[in-house]
Order: sequence, then structure tokens, then C-alpha cells
Amino acid sequence: MNGIIYDNTKTTLPGWVNDVHEGNPKGYAYETETHFVHIYGCNNGIWVLSTGLTVTEKKSGTLNDWVIKTFGAENIESSNVKIGETTKRVWRPGLLDYSKMQVSLNNSEIELRDSMQSLRVLLNKLDELFLYIEPQGNGINSYSYKTRELLILACTEVENSWTNYFKFSGIQPSGRNYNTNDYVKLSEPLFLKEYKINLKVKSDIQSIIPFSNWNSQNPTTSLDWYDAYNKTKHDRETHFNKSTLENCIRAISANIVMFCVRFSPYPLWHSNDSTSAVFNNLFNIELINPNPKSFYFPKVNIPENSMNQLVCFDSQKLIERRNSINLTI
Repeated sequence: MNGIIYDNTKTTLPGWVNDVHEGNPKGYAYETETHFVHIYGCNNGIWVLSTGLTVTEKKSGTLNDWVIKTFGAENIESSNVKIGETTKRVWRPGLLDYSKMQVSLNNSEIELRDSMQSLRVLLNKLDELFLYIEPQGNGINSYSYKTRELLILACTEVENSWTNYFKFSGIQPSGRNYNTNDYVKLSEPLFLKEYKINLKVKSDIQSIIPFSNWNSQNPTTSLDWYDAYNKTKHDRETHFNKSTLENCIRAISANIVMFCVRFSPYPLWHSNDSTSAVFNNLFNIELINPNPKSFYFPKVNIPENSMNQLVCFDSQKLIERRNSINLTI
């Protein structure tokens, strides 16, 4: 069973202020055997489905009629994801409970900590470079053996993340080894073009969308930072000047995206460790124009004695365990 997504234009909740929809402009709804279920959503940078603002009412008529009458629903669309379903190792908005996050995504705590450690190395090396090179003006285009070393390390880590997704899916390389002709196939199923990284330090490149131009026609050169790595790795004498600080920043931003796709942004924001500390000092992350049809709907277990009238409550403790499916590439 799939749900529907829509824009909220009014609030009719009894006993509530009449402007809940203004701070929570998106609605996500579905029906059970007995009730209609609506969950409010808002854009906090990465989008949230607020289970703390769950609305139910006994079924009467159709789901579409109910959301139009109760929430002034406009631009109603069907979800692409079944209720209570997630894709293994692919985080999407709607998956918020940090304590259950990695179980729902089929990640282990060891895998999470290993990836945090790998990212920590990159972030620390970049933070150290910022002590000597300002990421603005001529500094952005500066290059050295240190920047080349970091660019190669960062892009190697990105390749490792890409390769893991193919191994998880049991897909063999198109040639002898995986290459960008294979890797580019991850762009859509992992929603890579939705991620924007914001650099907090004073810089001429505040916002970075690492995968914005990636395409199958030019799977290597359409990623400028990856193309720079490829050239300086195989022909340093000719392409040493491609290993710039800017390309290092973009390559590390790509690693941040790959981490968030697999584990969500929340460990980087809220983990009480050095990786989280240096990340929050240097970067922030947001989603740009994400496809709400791909968001994960939590499945609320409606008790048999639930109230029939329109009621708003926190459903977090009633959320059923997610059903994780395999990624299709």
C-alpha cells in the first residue's frame, strides 16, 4: 500500500491554532482498515515527517476527500514507496528515529563507526590545510603535494563507497573492474543530485553540489573534481595543477554525501565524537528540491480502541518496525 503527498493549505484540528499548516506545509497520508492517517512535514534543510504531529480519524469516504476537507490538500500525488518500507543503505526523509535508524537501513554499528573514522581522516586533513591556505581568492586554486595527496585519498574513498553499493546489490562490473560507466548508475537510485554541502568557513565556494552534473554520456569528465583526480593520479607532471584546494573540498563534500546517503546526516550532526565536531565546524548539509514521492512513510499501529473523531497526537511509540528491501540499480 502506498500513500499520498500533498500541500497543506488550512488547519482544522479541534483545539489547535489555525496556522499549523504554515510551519508544516507538506502532508503525507494513507489509510488503514479503520482509520485515515496524516503526518505533517516541514523543510528544516533535509525535510522531516513529524510523527509528533500525527492526525487520525475514522474512515468515511475516500482518503483524497478527507485530506482535501481536513487539510485543504492541493497538488495530491501518489508516493513511490510503500508504507513502512525502506531501501537498504539508502536514507530518505521520513526516517528520523536515531535509535532505530541503522537497523532500518540495514547498517551495522561497526560499519557506521568505520565510515565515521574514514571521514574523520579526510576532515582532519582538510582542517589542517585551512591553517595554511585560505579557501578564497588565489588560495582556492593553489596546489601542492599535500593537496594532491588529499585529493587522491578522498576520491579513492568515494570509489570505495560506490563499489560497496554494487557489491551489496550483487552486480558485477561491466568490464574487468568497476568504473564510472558503472558508478554513474548510482546517481538516481541514491538521489545524489539532491545533496548540497555548505562550507561554513569564509570561502569563495560556500555551496557545493558534488554530483549536480553527473551524467552517463560523460561519466568521468562531468564530475570535475573526479576528473581532476583521475588526471593528476595518472599523469602528475602534466596535471599537477589539477590537484587544487577547491577540488579537495569538492571531493570531500562528495564523501560527506555518500556517508549521508548510507547512514543519514544525523550521526554527523549529533554524535558526541571528534568526527562530528570537525564536521559541524566546517560543513552543513541540506537537500535541494528532493522528490517527496521517495520519502519514507512511517507505518503507525492504530490501536483497536483508537478514537473515531479527528485527533492529533505523537505516534512515535506506535511506529512499526520498517520493512527493508534491496536496492535496485
